[in-house]
Amino acid sequence: MSDGDFSNTDAATSEAPAQPTVVRLDWKTRAAIVVGGFLIQTLARTWRIRAEGRHAVDALRRQGRSVIFTFWHGQMLPLVAEHHRPTTVLISDHRDGEIITQIVSGFGCRAVRGSSSKGAARALLKLSRTLKDGHDIAITPDGPRGPRHSFAPGAVVLSQRTGAPIVFLASYATRVWRLNTWDKFELPKPFAKVTVVYGDPFVVKAERTRDAVTDVETVRTALIALGERATAIGMGLIPMQP
Repeated sequence: MSDGDFSNTDAATSEAPAQPTVVRLDWKTRAAIVVGGFLIQTLARTWRIRAEGRHAVDALRRQGRSVIFTFWHGQMLPLVAEHHRPTTVLISDHRDGEIITQIVSGFGCRAVRGSSSKGAARALLKLSRTLKDGHDIAITPDGPRGPRHSFAPGAVVLSQRTGAPIVFLASYATRVWRLNTWDKFELPKPFAKVTVVYGDPFVVKAERTRDAVTDVETVRTALIALGERATAIGMGLIPMQP
């Protein structure tokens, strides 16, 4: 999954959008995706998930407003499993992105393809239209290849341009496998207790895109703090709010 570097959007959107890359997978990879996706969905049904702060998102939905969900790449699976609502996800334009696209589609998500190195303008236009059409999107600001917990400005720029609120998401699992990947990708173990925390919605109100981008470190710090809260709740150190 990818955020896409949209910091120079005024220039990027004036160009003709690049054509999407067609990724071809061999039959063994396709079969592995089908089997792996089934196993992941079966595993997710065993997780005992509880969520804090979801009421704010429900209120936005009743108002007919679309949302930019933003979370770290490594926590994708438990968050997609908890959210279980139609959401358009930005996923990178490469082979690994195609595999992720097939997996998250099993949880009811759609994909827009693009990355910081290819297809950024095209992805920005599609995501902007998706938001304006009243549909939610999801972005991982440190995807597709890190560094882990870095924060590319895509979500901030989209909020500034469309007026859609950003909602951070963070999770904590009591029992989890962490893959040996750049993002320490998390896969909760069977029957793990998973805590998901929704942050308070906020809209980036800067007048210009370049001004919005200066807030990136502030929002990165806020997402890290939300992750610390999810961990504290999951470990029983603080109570979950209703």
